[in-house]
Amino acid sequence: MNLNTTASTAPAATSARTVPPGRRGTALVVGAHGVIGAELVRHLRERADFDVVGLSRRGGQDEPGLRHLAVDLLDAAATTRALARVPEVTHVFHAAFQDRPTWAELVEPNLTMLRNVVTAVDAAATGLQHVGLMQGYKVYGAHLGPFQTPAREDDPGHLPPEFNVAQQDVLQELQRDRSWTWSALRPSVVCGTALGNPMNLVLVLAVYAALCKELGVPFRFPGRPGAYDTLLEVTDAGLLARATVWAATDPAGANQAFNVANGDLFRWNRMWPVLAELFEVPVAAPLAMSLVEVMADEEPVWERIKARHGLADVPFSAVSSWGFGDGVFSWDYDFLADGSKARRAGFHDHVETEEMFKVLVRRLREDRIIP
Repeated sequence: MNLNTTASTAPAATSARTVPPGRRGTALVVGAHGVIGAELVRHLRERADFDVVGLSRRGGQDEPGLRHLAVDLLDAAATTRALARVPEVTHVFHAAFQDRPTWAELVEPNLTMLRNVVTAVDAAATGLQHVGLMQGYKVYGAHLGPFQTPAREDDPGHLPPEFNVAQQDVLQELQRDRSWTWSALRPSVVCGTALGNPMNLVLVLAVYAALCKELGVPFRFPGRPGAYDTLLEVTDAGLLARATVWAATDPAGANQAFNVANGDLFRWNRMWPVLAELFEVPVAAPLAMSLVEVMADEEPVWERIKARHGLADVPFSAVSSWGFGDGVFSWDYDFLADGSKARRAGFHDHVETEEMFKVLVRRLREDRIIP
């Protein structure tokens, strides 16, 4: 279990990692429809130096500067065939994730997907410059219980199984003796607007609030009592996209892991009333309850909300992830990391969390996902 943030066999980082002026690189975004991947695609398309290839299981509609490939990444042969069609790839951003019921079961599929992608791209793309990996605070054991905070990139590891750690080990091994470099980005809870994702906190909050409003009940914090008062941070998906591309193109990001969060801290006891005002629903005292259980029979209510407000025809299962919400609202311990390493290396962007929630909710409303 190797948590080193540098690879001794890696080539020295040079300015050659940056896409040369006047030339366009080709970014392969793996997991292009997720909360992280969708925002990465959005950000890369706004830049002038990248064409984008989105890789996912269901594919998508090609647009100028954006191609989609559909492939089951657990199928090594199919992945090799698909990626042989894009030998022009210069940068890989791996944001794919497959959920499983237990921590141990997460390792095999997520490790296999990464290995299949990197092996196939490494064989086909002679101009490959960088592979960026998405991780998270699970590296520090945050999913298991109270962990050392603020967590730092060189903190000691913990007993496996943990797929983020295993992925970094595999990535460093695959990079051995290669000219390309790697980076690992470690965000907190990522907040974005992608649908059908098992980890979307903003949609959990928005749909929960809409249901409370429809049913005439107050918006109560549903987590453990202690979780209402602990310190935590989140990561805006747009901020993460910018940090990811920075680490992939700036020499200071080569062969390093970086914590990435908005830059401010909050407690739910202060944020919850702000959210209630944003969603225009009354707030009341916390009440511990499982969202998985209480939302099990609320689909008809959501369908009623959709019809009344003319919302997009998105199924109830795709607009929220109640199990993830239960997990986040159960953290009765501080949940934060030290982000100073990225700042020392040159990435200084930050996001105000209250403003982030306002922007993302506005975007969901503009897209007719929530009322």
